[in-house]
Amino acid sequence: MSGNILIIDDEIKLLKLLGMILSQENFNVKEASTARSAMTMLEQHDFDVVLSDVRLPDAFGVDLVKSIKAKYPHLEIILMTAFGNIPDAVQAMKNGTYDYLVKGDDNEKIIPLVYKALEKSKDNKSKIVQKSSDQKGFDKIIGNSPLILQAKKLAEKVALTDATVLLTGETGTGKEVFANAIHEGSEHKKNNFVAINCSAFSKEILESELFGHKQGSFTGAIKDKKGLIEEANNGTLFLDEIGEMPIELQAKLLRVLETKEFIKMGETKVSKSDFRLIAATNRNLEDEIKQGHFREDLYFRLNVFEITLPSLRERKDDLKALAKNFIDVFSQKLHLTSVQVAPEYYKALEKNDWKGNIRELRNTIERSLILMNDNVLDIESLPHYSEKIAATEKDSLSMRSLEKEHILKVLQYTKGNKAEASRLLEIGIATLYRKLEEYNLR
Repeated sequence: MSGNILIIDDEIKLLKLLGMILSQENFNVKEASTARSAMTMLEQHDFDVVLSDVRLPDAFGVDLVKSIKAKYPHLEIILMTAFGNIPDAVQAMKNGTYDYLVKGDDNEKIIPLVYKALEKSKDNKSKIVQKSSDQKGFDKIIGNSPLILQAKKLAEKVALTDATVLLTGETGTGKEVFANAIHEGSEHKKNNFVAINCSAFSKEILESELFGHKQGSFTGAIKDKKGLIEEANNGTLFLDEIGEMPIELQAKLLRVLETKEFIKMGETKVSKSDFRLIAATNRNLEDEIKQGHFREDLYFRLNVFEITLPSLRERKDDLKALAKNFIDVFSQKLHLTSVQVAPEYYKALEKNDWKGNIRELRNTIERSLILMNDNVLDIESLPHYSEKIAATEKDSLSMRSLEKEHILKVLQYTKGNKAEASRLLEIGIATLYRKLEEYNLR
């Protein structure tokens, strides 16, 4: 069972000795001689177990336990002291210490104890991930940046009403997560939450999905079908990308919203459904109205309460928390344990402009975990399609880096034709071949 261990001790000889012993057990070990440097390492790496001296130059280990557990609840911490002290041991256990050892007397217990603590830590992490996946409503919205907190506050308020909500923002900003949260925070939560992406279907299929149909109403209608409007009765209907809805269906939807009545395809009888509507779009509906693509009366009916979700570029402070969440979720899904994250990995993520927002970040993390080597997420495990991410902080603005990137772009433009590339670059063909060799671009 491999694991990531952090040892904190200001006695350098003992620190190195413990590090060597645990490394021989195939643990990934890092060392710190102060509480401050230890907290920095905890931010940069994903640890499972901490071994800490009680008396550190800048902290009391018993209090440090409380601080670490508050930020990293899955971690198990073993305290070590040169002097047995019952009151300290009692307080340490209250603060969440896994165990308390006396240096010298309990040396033979360290390795088996670390194994037990590691097993407990992995179990803790699994439970936290499971709890996260089981979370509903506003607990699933990750982030503390001002813009996301403002959007969340508005959503919490409107959830208590039956008002129609229009969620706007770029693709991938989490509109369905917000719609689900509003449903879970409302009186409709005991009933269905049904969702459909209006851009994913042709007009005929979308009409059938929304309104339902009678057997034989069109080719392929082999039996009666209940539509989502009927399924959403007393619950919530979420229409994603409503700006893509064909204008003929917009009139039918408007009638349902105004009368709570609808007619299935191939039916003559009127059916009723009372539901709460949440719609979402990444388009400017006012522009769509001017172009004749969206009904103005439907827009006014939808835009009772608008919430604009920020792009990931506008909430970069939340990027690390989002990334950590996806790392935990996909590690469990891919049956990965003790994944380490190199500090430069997060720095590289922060350089991207994330045009695909949270959805793009989620996909990038999943691919990174598949591509990584030795259970370490680093720049090499980032998908190569994003050269901007893969550039290291050290050379991202250097002349060599810019020249290499420019040559690559020109070669892509010429589809690998080196003669044409050398002409566009205004350099000789021999110089181009030398550059390709120099930058290992063969």
